[in-house]
Amino acid sequence: MTTPPPGLRERKKQATREALREAALRLAVERGPEQVRVEDIAEAAGVSARTYNNYFASREQAIVSAVTADREARIAAAVTARPAGARLADAVTEAVAEQYTRTGERAERALLLLTTRPALREAFLDTTAGIEPPLTAVLAERLGDTGAHTARVLSASVAAAVRIALEGWLAPPEHAEAADSAGGGLVVPSGSLPDRLRAALAPLAPAFDAAERAGEP
Repeated sequence: MTTPPPGLRERKKQATREALREAALRLAVERGPEQVRVEDIAEAAGVSARTYNNYFASREQAIVSAVTADREARIAAAVTARPAGARLADAVTEAVAEQYTRTGERAERALLLLTTRPALREAFLDTTAGIEPPLTAVLAERLGDTGAHTARVLSASVAAAVRIALEGWLAPPEHAEAADSAGGGLVVPSGSLPDRLRAALAPLAPAFDAAERAGEP
């Protein structure tokens, strides 16, 4: 089934969200996140603070959005794009690993900020919850009408596993814990993120396999 292109209203919303992301990241890089107000981001993007609040609940959300950039929807789309005969556990795992590996210059700049700001790191980790709704819809369609509850459980488990992998990847070294708790401290991402994601998702494979078998005619 071909997805119809977004209408004018949706395109305008996407453009506004993108403008807010760009403004938030640019101002955070120029001034430091603590010196950026929601009003500053809204003004730089050419919208009102009220409009800003329709898209993001905080400045941290807007800055982090420059890293995530609709990643949750792209994960779901990547699972949908996998061949129908592909093992579902593998499709989900590779979609997650692929989308968390793809970063551009903008995302790299934002990552540098969040490795030194605990509030940004926490906002980044919170975005994993957004994986659940779009992935639930894709899994429910793949598993059939009787799999709606299972799809939600599996999607929530995927979101939790991704958060755990990211927490390990961004965990500050032991000798830096004191500095980090004081509000600063550089965190150097440790190990391969795709490998951490695959390891975190591996325990879910039997549940995905069982769900696929249950949905077979």
